[in-house]
Amino acid sequence: MTWFKKKKIKPSFAKKERKIMVTEGLWEKCQNCKEIIYKKEIEGNFRVCPKCNYHFRISAEERIQLVADEESFQELDSEMVTTDPLHFKDSRKYRDRLKEGEQLTRKKDALVYGDVQIHGLHAILAVFDFGFMGGSMGSVVGEKVTRSIERTIKNNSALVIVNCSGGARMQEGILSLMQMAKTSSALEQLSEHKLPYISDINRISRDLIKY
Repeated sequence: MTWFKKKKIKPSFAKKERKIMVTEGLWEKCQNCKEIIYKKEIEGNFRVCPKCNYHFRISAEERIQLVADEESFQELDSEMVTTDPLHFKDSRKYRDRLKEGEQLTRKKDALVYGDVQIHGLHAILAVFDFGFMGGSMGSVVGEKVTRSIERTIKNNSALVIVNCSGGARMQEGILSLMQMAKTSSALEQLSEHKLPYISDINRISRDLIKY
């Protein structure tokens, strides 16, 4: 018969689990090297990881900030939306994909354009946002590109287009492919007027644009 039972007591010097508190919004994890880096350090390096040179995705707003004079960008046709002309559906409805893109980017479609000042000089700036359906070009994007070109000609200014696109938007079929002809025709008119046109497909900043 056992008269005494041993009670297990944890030693007072036992290790306590250490919790690391990371303030939300101040740090960002690199998708490549998995390092957690101070957000301002990434932004100061033009959204490039200082550890492994991985390029973080840049939103349309961030690209505008890199190019435009401070608070000079005035967006045009921000409420323009597609009508889903083909009522397209693959694994999901096209309308659902559009809603998702709008929630992710707070934009009605994959292109933002408007009047801007660069080094104090007027220009038209058009920027693709890859977060909206991979920056694909449907009827709205094609119309906005065309309008940005026409406005450049009308104002006798310069045009800067920052390209970040996955190509034609299959959900709009032939209507999407028709935008290639429309935008190419508008660019030909721009060329005839001999106005400055910069098409960026990599990384551009205000400091790289010199008049």
